[in-house]
Amino acid sequence: MTATTVTPKVPKSDTRVRVRASRLVLYTVLVVITGLMLGPFGWLIITGLKTTPELAASPVHWLPDQVQWHNFADAFTNIEFLGYARNSLIIAFIYATLVTLSSAWVGFGFARLNAPGKKVLFGVLLGSMMLPQMITLFPTYLIFAKLGMVDTYWPWVLWGLAAAPYLVFLFRQFFAGMPRELEEAAIIDGCSYPTIFWRIFLPQSWPVLAASFVIAFTWTWGDFIAPMLLLSSDRTTLSVAIMTSYVTEGGMPVNNLLAAGSVMYVVPILLIFLVAQRGFVAGMSTTGLK
Repeated sequence: MTATTVTPKVPKSDTRVRVRASRLVLYTVLVVITGLMLGPFGWLIITGLKTTPELAASPVHWLPDQVQWHNFADAFTNIEFLGYARNSLIIAFIYATLVTLSSAWVGFGFARLNAPGKKVLFGVLLGSMMLPQMITLFPTYLIFAKLGMVDTYWPWVLWGLAAAPYLVFLFRQFFAGMPRELEEAAIIDGCSYPTIFWRIFLPQSWPVLAASFVIAFTWTWGDFIAPMLLLSSDRTTLSVAIMTSYVTEGGMPVNNLLAAGSVMYVVPILLIFLVAQRGFVAGMSTTGLK
């Protein structure tokens, strides 16, 4: 006769205590990480509310003695803020729209079409993600200068039509996970691959479309080097204007105005993310490796 071991039951009260303790630890870690990430932005806001002597004080003057709200008004009026913001919006919207559609089309081709050398081309595409922007920026500048496209927005149109490797990868992963039966049924009904893409695959990829648009918009809105190199002071973007306009007569930066302008510069990106965050998170979570 064999002896049986009886596992003692853990009281429900102890289990609840453990669950609550683990959740408390998790929430504490999340709060700390969130505070570390938001810390620089909070310090930027505080800097924008200080006076110039407080910024130069030693030791560090952590909080302003009197909040200088007029710094934000001065940062807004000292430059053509709305005009530069309009330039940034035009460029970012054009590029984000075009690169999202072109990347979706290329990703569809890699995911659903068969051709010799497809894997090699996809490997080259992934390898191009490792190239720094500076390597390709100056050769493309020479090309745009030869074509007479400097000081125009055509470079962003061409960059958008050329697709982006990272976004192509996202769309390829998403389209590769869709059922083959959808494609086969559409082919039996006489649909071509462009029709399958536009009427079946693209409407079902709204999470990736949202994620791609937000990423591309953020890339262009935050870009400094390309607008600085390709555009004149009248056509340039808000990022360039903020970095080059808030200076004294001697060329020294006015840091409180620079911080105030930077805070207002970040607001549109935050609003776009808040509006599209559901699609952005869904798009990033549905493009896993296959």
